[in-house]
Amino acid sequence: MKQTARLALLLVGVLALASALWWWSVARHPTRDELTLYGNIDLRQVDLPFNGNERIAQVLVQEGDSVRRGQVLARLDTSRLAPQVAKAEADVATQQQVVDRLHHGNRPEEIEQARANVDAARADAVNARAQYERLRVLTETSAGRALSRQDLDSAKAAVDAAEARLTVSQKALVLELAGPRKEDVAQAEAQLRAEEAGLALLRQQWKDAELLAPLDAVVRSRIVEPGEIASPQKAAFTLAITDPKWVRAYVSETDLGFVREGLKASISVDAFANRSFPGWVGFLSPVAEFTPKSVETRDLRSSLVYQVRVFVQDPANELRLGMPATVHLPLATGNGAPKTALPGGS
Repeated sequence: MKQTARLALLLVGVLALASALWWWSVARHPTRDELTLYGNIDLRQVDLPFNGNERIAQVLVQEGDSVRRGQVLARLDTSRLAPQVAKAEADVATQQQVVDRLHHGNRPEEIEQARANVDAARADAVNARAQYERLRVLTETSAGRALSRQDLDSAKAAVDAAEARLTVSQKALVLELAGPRKEDVAQAEAQLRAEEAGLALLRQQWKDAELLAPLDAVVRSRIVEPGEIASPQKAAFTLAITDPKWVRAYVSETDLGFVREGLKASISVDAFANRSFPGWVGFLSPVAEFTPKSVETRDLRSSLVYQVRVFVQDPANELRLGMPATVHLPLATGNGAPKTALPGGS
C-alpha cells in the first residue's frame, strides 16, 4: 500500500514538472500569428515657389483644394515681359535675314553689274592707251613738236589711272563671284544663336510666370496673395502629396527577422475603428536607432529599433498626416517569415 502511494506521488510530481516546463515554453513564449507595430501616417510635402521675381497677379487655388498635375496655381504679372519678348523675336527675325543673305551670296544682278564695270574700265583703259600712243607718235614728227611735254605726261597719267580702275573693277568682280567670307557667315550665325538664346530665356520666363502643380496633390498652405512680390527663395504654396501614403513605424531588433520588403500588412487607425486599410512593407532601414519618444510601443523605449515604412492604400483619401496607426503583419508561412514562437508576446 505504501509502495503504491509513493508511485502515485512520484507520478504527480512528474506531471507537475511537465506542466511547469510546458508553461515556461508555451505560456511565457506563445506562438504569435502576427507582428504588431505602432506609428503614424506620413506623406511627402512640397514647398512650391515661383521661379522669378515679379508681382503676383492671380492666385487661383485655396487651402484644401485638390489639384492635378500641370494645373495653374498662380500667375505673375507679365506686362513688362511681353514687350521684351516681342523685341527679342524681332531681333531674331532681323538676324535670320542677315544669315540667309550671306548664305545665298550675291545676286546675279550684282555680279552682272560688276562685269559691266570691268568692261567699262577696260574700254576706258584702251581709249586712254590709244590717246597716249597718238600723242607720243605725234611728238616725234615735225608737226607735233609744238605739243608740250606736259600734254604727253597728262596722257600717260590718264593711261595709268584707267588701268588702275580696270584692276579695281576686276578685283570687285572676283569678290562678287566668291561671295561672303566664311568668317562673316560664322559671325552672323553666332550672333543669330545669341539672339535665339536670349529669346528662349525670355520665353522661359514667360512660361515660369504660371506656377504649375508638379503632380496630383492637396493644397496644404497658401502663403502668398495677389500684389505680393514673388521670389524663388519664398514658397508660394505647400502641397501635400496624397499618393503614396505610408506608416512610419519601428520594429525591434528581436522581431527584425520577421519583416521583409513586400510583406503584406493591415493598417488600422482610431478614426475608423471598424475598418482596416491594406498595405505592404516598402522600406526597412539598414541602420538601427533608439526608439523615438513619439512612438508608443510595449517594448522598452531605450531598445534599438529599425524604421519601417509600410505603404497604405487609401483611394478615398481618408487618412490624414500624423494620424496614429497600428500595423498588423501576418506571420503565416507564405507571407514573410514562418510562424514561430516569439519571446515576450505582444
